[in-house]
Amino acid sequence: MPLLPNRRTVRRAERRLRRRPVLLAATLAIGVLATAGFTTAAPASQAEASGSGPRFALASYTTSASATADKAPAASAVERTVTEANDAVTAATAVAADIAASGLDVGTPDTTVDTSGLEAAVVQLERAQSLPAMYSTDFADAVTTLTASVGEQTQGLRGRLDAAIALKAQQEAEEKARKEAEAAAAAAAAAAKAAAEAAAAEEAAKKSSSSSSSVSSAPRPVYATGGAVGGTSPADAQATARAMLGNYGWGDDQFGCLVSLWNKESGWNYQAYNRSSGAYGIPQALPGSKMGSAGADWQTNPATQIAWGLGYISGRYGTPCGAWGHSQSTGWY
Repeated sequence: MPLLPNRRTVRRAERRLRRRPVLLAATLAIGVLATAGFTTAAPASQAEASGSGPRFALASYTTSASATADKAPAASAVERTVTEANDAVTAATAVAADIAASGLDVGTPDTTVDTSGLEAAVVQLERAQSLPAMYSTDFADAVTTLTASVGEQTQGLRGRLDAAIALKAQQEAEEKARKEAEAAAAAAAAAAKAAAEAAAAEEAAKKSSSSSSSVSSAPRPVYATGGAVGGTSPADAQATARAMLGNYGWGDDQFGCLVSLWNKESGWNYQAYNRSSGAYGIPQALPGSKMGSAGADWQTNPATQIAWGLGYISGRYGTPCGAWGHSQSTGWY
């Protein structure tokens, strides 16, 4: 999956876009007409025959050498921006196809990413290359912003799909174990064993009920302070995660559970590594390479790890408090 533009680049792009939306549209239209050029002349024979007016001609318009030189430095940046946008569209298409092919329920009815706006913006940017760089830069900023948005949605869907795949594998393993247990019980066919199994099942249900009631309320998390979105410290990572909660409809009550869950797993350290299991990163993905589905920078970018982790929690447990409750009762999530 391609690297997404960093958040500072996206914010700078958004500020530029707010300054000149109307000017850009007008400039693009004028630029297209200007580069096409035109000539008009009155028919010489009519003018001479009637004597009613002088002959005239409009010179063809051509782009000046200075304008051409102005566009040259920005060409490589525009090509890079278009490449990143095309990669984001490809990734969005791929995750939608993977979800459809899996046939799994990923916890959301909308399993596609709308890339029409980004594709239209790319077309505008490619047309705007005939204009001076000062104008095409603003079109590039629009593409950068839309690329980041498409990428974030794609990462979320990837996390949901990974969670659904893991859940299916667990269910299959549990079903296999259940069948093996039934076969062993049938071979024994003893009334005493049947009674013991019934008693054990009743006791397990009581313990499960007791565990659920003890972890149903939100924990008392230890928050890191002074963090900023986009940084790499534990406080920064918590600030980034808090900013993403709204994408899943979660509030601060869920944030408390998330802080406690990942305090337990990694201390919100994006470089945390469990030597015994191989789990890695803030959400302790196992293996850590799973997070590559959310971005190639999964080893160094807390935001990529968090995006994957929230998608996984949503698809597997529904909410961070659901994941926290499971972790409290089983020791893992």
